[in-house]
Amino acid sequence: MKSHRLSTLAFAVLSLLGEAEQQGERALHPYRMQQLIKARGKDQVVNVGQRASLYRTIDRLRRSGLITVEEVAREGARPERTTYALTDAGRSAWREWLLDALATPTRHYPEFPAAIAFLPMLSSQEVLGQLEKRQELLAAELAGIEAQLSADSDVPRLFVLEMEFLKATAEAELTWVASIVADLRAGTIAWSQDQLRALAAQARSQ
Repeated sequence: MKSHRLSTLAFAVLSLLGEAEQQGERALHPYRMQQLIKARGKDQVVNVGQRASLYRTIDRLRRSGLITVEEVAREGARPERTTYALTDAGRSAWREWLLDALATPTRHYPEFPAAIAFLPMLSSQEVLGQLEKRQELLAAELAGIEAQLSADSDVPRLFVLEMEFLKATAEAELTWVASIVADLRAGTIAWSQDQLRALAAQARSQ
C-alpha cells in the first residue's frame, strides 16, 4: 500500500527528478519539467497543461518532504528560477508508488460509468444521440493515437508503451459504445417511464 498518495502529475515530477539525478543533472526547475513532459508526449497520460497545477503539485511535494529546494538563481533580468531535487523520502515514495501502480488495479470512479448507471433518467433517444457523439469523438481520439504511434515508429517500444495502452483502451471503449449504439437503434435496449415506474414499485414492494 502506498504510504503517500500521489497524483500522476506528482509522480511525473518525482520521476523526472529521479532521472535527472541518475544523469548527474541533480535538479530541475518547473518549466523544464513541463517542457520534458510535453516534448516526450507524456502529456497524453499526465495532465500538465496548466503550469499553476504543476507549481501547486511541486509545493505539496516540498511540504511533504519528498522534494527540496536545490537552488534559487537569477540570470540577468529574468525572474528567479527555483530548482528542486529529490529527498530520500521522495526516492522511496516514488519507487513504492511505481511498483504498486504497476501491480495493483485501482478504481478511479470516472464520470462515464457513473453516467451509464443513471442513463434511464433520460429518454433512449437522448442517450442514443449522446453516445453517437461519444462514438465519433472516440474514433477521432483513436485515430490521433494511431497517428502518433505511426510517427513514433522508429522509437523503441519501451518508450511508447503508454500510448499502446491508450490505444487498447480507446479501441475497447469504442467497440463497447458502438455495440450500445447499435442496440439502441435496433430497440434491443429500450425503456419507458411507465416501465421504470413499474420496476420501482416492484422493488419497493419486495
